[in-house]
Amino acid sequence: MQSRLSQLFALAADIIKLPVASLEFNLNSNPDDVRAIYSHYTKRHPKYKFFQNKSLGAALVDLKRYSNREEYIKAIKGRNSAEQHAKKARSRGYKIIEIDRNNFIDDLHRINTSVEIRQGRPMDEAYHRKELHYRQLRNYKYFGAINAAGNLMAYANLGLYGNFAAFDRLLGVRNNDGAMHLMVTEIICQMIESENYRYVMYDTYFGASPGLKAFKDMFGFQPYRAKYSIQ
Repeated sequence: MQSRLSQLFALAADIIKLPVASLEFNLNSNPDDVRAIYSHYTKRHPKYKFFQNKSLGAALVDLKRYSNREEYIKAIKGRNSAEQHAKKARSRGYKIIEIDRNNFIDDLHRINTSVEIRQGRPMDEAYHRKELHYRQLRNYKYFGAINAAGNLMAYANLGLYGNFAAFDRLLGVRNNDGAMHLMVTEIICQMIESENYRYVMYDTYFGASPGLKAFKDMFGFQPYRAKYSIQ
């Protein structure tokens, strides 16, 4: 009991320290999907019932901190940094493009089934099913990391919900080429250049493995307490 109380007090202290971000959902782009995502983000947290599902420790990059891509790249430079890994991928011929997933059915299945366990957890059964057709939602962008041979090696689904964009899925083949770093870096740079969004979100910090937290840190994601609204 004492240990449980100590954990709750520690959590409360961490929450108080978090900066607050106002994340706004906009129904104009795709009302049905936006409502569904809003409902998922704001339902009760499965463990901390007093809080919304995606409100504690939301992993965000505040895009307004950077006036252009050069400023952002400078901020994530350093030894063993996201910028360094992205540069390695670029030198190996990787390119980041927007894709129609229906042109990469086999590649997507190969990536989804390339590793059985990620971040210490078995892959969900949904990743083992081969999709034969993908819907292209209006409020999403779909990105792929293409290697020099023209093969898809990583992909990302990015939801555009209002004043923020959020990674819905981010996955790649493990080959140490830096493709994932290049893709996340390029997506954030494009969001900065568009000037249409305040934040980019990559799920939450609470519950993430140490490895995944470190990956997020490399790109400048920071934990926030998110407040959601919809219009």
